[in-house]
Amino acid sequence: MTDRRLILSLCTAQVLTMAGVFAFPALLPSFVAEWGLSKTEAGWIAGLYFVTYALAAPPIMALTDRIDARLVFFVGALTTALAAAGFALLAQGFWTALLFRVLAGASLAATYLPGLRALVDRYQGNKSSRAISFYTSSFSLGTALSFLAAGETAAAFGWRAAFALCALAGLAAALVPLLLAARRPERPAATRHLLDFRPVFANRRALAFILGYGVHCWELFANRSWLVAFLAFGLALDCGADRDMSPTTVATLSGLVAMAASITGNELCVRFGRIRVIVLVMFAAALLAAGFGFAAVLPYPLLAALALLYAAVIQLDSAALTAGAIEAAGPGQSGATLAVHAFVGFSGAGLGPLLLGVVLDATGSGASSLSWGLGFASVAVVGLLGPLALALGRTTQKRRSSRSM
Repeated sequence: MTDRRLILSLCTAQVLTMAGVFAFPALLPSFVAEWGLSKTEAGWIAGLYFVTYALAAPPIMALTDRIDARLVFFVGALTTALAAAGFALLAQGFWTALLFRVLAGASLAATYLPGLRALVDRYQGNKSSRAISFYTSSFSLGTALSFLAAGETAAAFGWRAAFALCALAGLAAALVPLLLAARRPERPAATRHLLDFRPVFANRRALAFILGYGVHCWELFANRSWLVAFLAFGLALDCGADRDMSPTTVATLSGLVAMAASITGNELCVRFGRIRVIVLVMFAAALLAAGFGFAAVLPYPLLAALALLYAAVIQLDSAALTAGAIEAAGPGQSGATLAVHAFVGFSGAGLGPLLLGVVLDATGSGASSLSWGLGFASVAVVGLLGPLALALGRTTQKRRSSRSM
């Protein structure tokens, strides 16, 4: 398989497995109304999905240092289908929804980064960061299609049909790894326990990108998990707004914008320096988060445009952070490095939506622009920690440069 077909195949498989990732956030207002969920309960369902991912990813990704990642992806895709089918058939309220979203979070851990590992192990080109950026940016394409498919299918046939469609997409994705040639992963330089991540934590340059990724995911998934509900609130305030541009449509467009931004961000890093660009992007994202919630009072078209701008800025550093972690990994430690990368990143992804929900409940349950403003301001505070994390990598680079002179 050529490099181009390899990238296209694995990106397609990833997008298919992501059909259900944002199905719950896309339909959140409906679930809140039908099941009587509080904002905190909704935050738990949205956030625990990614916490489960964070807990499942380390052993799964460490396993890809021992066995072919395509096999891991195959099992993960089947689990994706099982989780979506279970939600479609059996979800009745908070606890059953939580159960199947937890299973879905574990399945994402067995597909997203194992798919990236399968790509990296087989890619033969010179500029691997570009291949990585295409794959990681496809996460945003999957996000867009997840919002779109869930919203349109639920509007026509109900939310259970939307999750049934996600199950079929998971089954289709399971076919892709069967097309790839077998590949034995590079063995670590020294024999170590499967879950021994000490070499990764000792690698300060890789750790800087990993911590930065944790901050990035906190911001990204807090925004994506609550975007539809926030835009619905803003739309309700603007009585004269055009209803054709629904919150779900804006969320879909934000995923497409984010995909282009992720690829663009990686190219900016190649030209101007990875850490420099990432730090500037993180400051800009925190600034936008600080004012985003308060902007609910703006005319809805302006609010929608601001949402797309915010989505683009958040995503500019996504591919760059992952590429930085992979390139900084030691020999035979790619899987272990991605395991820690996933754990830290998606721990932030789980806590972000939850904390935003807690802040909303504590400030009026999202019934005012002040409540939403304070909710997104909490995201801004976390975002400012990102540049501090990247300072670790910059210090390490300077030390290495001074030693080599």
